[in-house]
Amino acid sequence: MKLVSYNIQYSKGKDEQFNLDRIVSEIEGADLIALQEVETHFPRTGLVHQAQEIGARLPDYHWVYGPGIDIDASIVADDGTVTHRRRQVGNMVLSRWPILSSMNHLLPKMALTNQYHQQRAMIETVIRTDAGPLRFCSVHFDHIGPQTRLPQVHYAMDLLLNASHRGSAWGGKIAGDWYEIPPPPVPERTIVMGDFNFTPDSEEYALLIGDRSERHGRLVQDGGFTDAWVAAGNDEDEGISFIGTGVRIDHCVVSSNMAASVKRVWIDMDAQGSDHQPLWVEIEG
Repeated sequence: MKLVSYNIQYSKGKDEQFNLDRIVSEIEGADLIALQEVETHFPRTGLVHQAQEIGARLPDYHWVYGPGIDIDASIVADDGTVTHRRRQVGNMVLSRWPILSSMNHLLPKMALTNQYHQQRAMIETVIRTDAGPLRFCSVHFDHIGPQTRLPQVHYAMDLLLNASHRGSAWGGKIAGDWYEIPPPPVPERTIVMGDFNFTPDSEEYALLIGDRSERHGRLVQDGGFTDAWVAAGNDEDEGISFIGTGVRIDHCVVSSNMAASVKRVWIDMDAQGSDHQPLWVEIEG
């Protein structure tokens, strides 16, 4: 199973040109795709719905889209008729297999007065893969700093590590004429990919993966998350996914019960479609 995560910067490439076809060509061949900074109805990208456009270019994939920013972009005609339209920025998941359910989580946000700041989100899906049900998420944590990111990481971890307590998107006793279809499963296997906006030497990384001991190295907790990059044999302090600052801030973390299944992780340094580089992961099963 091949996975890729890509912050597409609304398709703005290193040549300053907007090109969704280029983005699609750079993620071809993946079984599961996590995208960030996918936008809808912005003038700079021709007022198109980028999620729909990407989905149309990949007709063999199931997909869902979850915005963080969601503001009005409707058009009102002279006779008062409203053409409904939303201006959005968010995350997207595409899958070769059916997406049984999805939930879009808005991450904690604080108001800032001296920096541009926006609502961030994580889209959580349950996917029916050939190897069984899988929880697969695309996330974009805040860019400002630990003060804004740490509450978001805490929130996301609470959601995902307590998934069995939350249950599926629907379930329990069917009441009255409610839609009577079986609830989706609650997978034990979890993968989270995205633009985390933090490096392995950060407090956020330690919270998510585990503290680093001078004597024993990274202390990864059973039942928590493992950095797929490290599970594949790479050094956690190596790798560049954002060339602008020369750091690895795009990550894939897997539940500890999947760590042994990670076979290979690499960053496509040749991709030109965004200011980030695609992160690829190969998992057995």
